[in-house]
Amino acid sequence: MNNVAYKVREQDQQQKQQKTVRQVVRKTKRKITVGEKIVYSGFVALMLFGSVQIISNQSSLYSISEEVQSLDGKIDKQEAKNNELKLQVTELSAYDRIWTKAKELGLKLNENNVKVVND
Repeated sequence: MNNVAYKVREQDQQQKQQKTVRQVVRKTKRKITVGEKIVYSGFVALMLFGSVQIISNQSSLYSISEEVQSLDGKIDKQEAKNNELKLQVTELSAYDRIWTKAKELGLKLNENNVKVVND
């Protein structure tokens, strides 16, 4: 019996030691240091700056692209007008038309007075 009481006493002491050991071991929260805060805030600031730059560049590209498209439309319209005017010039400068107009105004063809001009 003496042995049993001794074993029980040893077990009680071991349990007390284990409880005290468990109480001593605590998990501490890891705090963010000042240097890490600076690095993180700098990284976030760079990301924000980069995103703002990308957005502003895209908006300026969009506006310039819109302006280029409107200018292309104007150029196409002007080219169409120019082609129309060239066609009118060729129609109005036809030899037969000029000859009929000259006759209407009372002009006569004098071959001695005609000079040929080369371009």
